[in-house]
Amino acid sequence: MNPAYATVDHVFTTPLDHSAPHGPTIQLFAREVADPGRVGDQLPWLLYLQGGPGGKSPRPYAGSPGWLPHALKTHRVLLLDQRGTGRSTPVTARAASRFSSPARLANHLSHFRADAIVADAELIRRRLCGDEPWETLGQSYGGFITLTYLSQAPEGLRACYVTGGLPGLSATADDVYARTYPRVRDRVLDFYARYPDDAGRLREIARILTATDVRLPDGDRLTTRRLLTLGLALGMGDGFERIH
Repeated sequence: MNPAYATVDHVFTTPLDHSAPHGPTIQLFAREVADPGRVGDQLPWLLYLQGGPGGKSPRPYAGSPGWLPHALKTHRVLLLDQRGTGRSTPVTARAASRFSSPARLANHLSHFRADAIVADAELIRRRLCGDEPWETLGQSYGGFITLTYLSQAPEGLRACYVTGGLPGLSATADDVYARTYPRVRDRVLDFYARYPDDAGRLREIARILTATDVRLPDGDRLTTRRLLTLGLALGMGDGFERIH
């Protein structure tokens, strides 16, 4: 942990299903972060809503995430591992295998959506802040959570900041992807025009993965489809589909 930050770890117990408060419970992990020089100050809270879904909240170190030092000038920040992620009660393949049927698993997973994350946030806010509203910073999927929060519990919010994840008023997900795919394709073609040898390398990698059982560190098989997913951040996208 970076000594530039003063941190406190919190664990909260919350219902799996907020509509059944006396039913099964799960654990939520959150890390409070403050400027060491302002630990005793009455600062407003800023809840960070991570993107994903499925990723844990960032662990602050060496100036990362980049927005944190600026936020700590005026706020006390809470980095929440959303239910099912990080050090909160996880949702894993091993846990999923324990359910007796796909329907039971689907019912369980229905409790890990944005509405449940908002209910978790409100439970945490009341324990940390009482009746005082707080502020949120939503990144990507966190932006979608923010809109759910504004719909379900606006009284808990003083201000909201969004850096992505705003759905269109009329466009569907298919509309967005239909406009995205050509842009990804063009990026791939630009990349191969600049680095023509890479197309051949990827074609050879795809051939090996098709003919050989290659395993990842977690034991899963690395397939061409999995390689495509891993390469999306590098702009391989549609162009990679066309070379294997």
